[in-house]
Amino acid sequence: MLPLTESEIRASFTNTSAHEIARMTLPGLHEIVWEDREFLGWRDAHAIHRGYIVYWRDDRPVGILLKAAGSRMRPGISAMCSLCRTPLPGGQVTLFTAPRAGQAGIDGSTIGTYICSDLTCSMLIRIVPPKSDMQPDPADVIASRAEGLSSRLNSFTDDVLRAG
Repeated sequence: MLPLTESEIRASFTNTSAHEIARMTLPGLHEIVWEDREFLGWRDAHAIHRGYIVYWRDDRPVGILLKAAGSRMRPGISAMCSLCRTPLPGGQVTLFTAPRAGQAGIDGSTIGTYICSDLTCSMLIRIVPPKSDMQPDPADVIASRAEGLSSRLNSFTDDVLRAG
């Protein structure tokens, strides 16, 4: 992923108001290893039910506001993130909804999906078994996982941007 500035991030959001963008808490951008990410995802430190995803799409950054469900999955069950396809304990996957862009979102139309609670899919896809004669090259595994993650993120974004 190419690096983003604070102004690029704030200008990228497609499904939220200028007021919410102004209130958004950003992560420490100087700490991010950009080349190891398919998207920048974070939870708002001052609004625990808000999350954000920003990534490069068609040579421009696109941002999506997410709202986490207030309830958690029942303890003891497993769940899978719909973006990175990583199976995790249920408490580490959250139902996030995203208001649709435009008038549909203003009218209350949303899209929902299960995503890693901490929005760290880019890190999870880079955890691979050690290379052996029986395993494919770890770089190939990561490349394949990154391609799948990016494809699913684009599909989710298409749904957010589609008029209700």
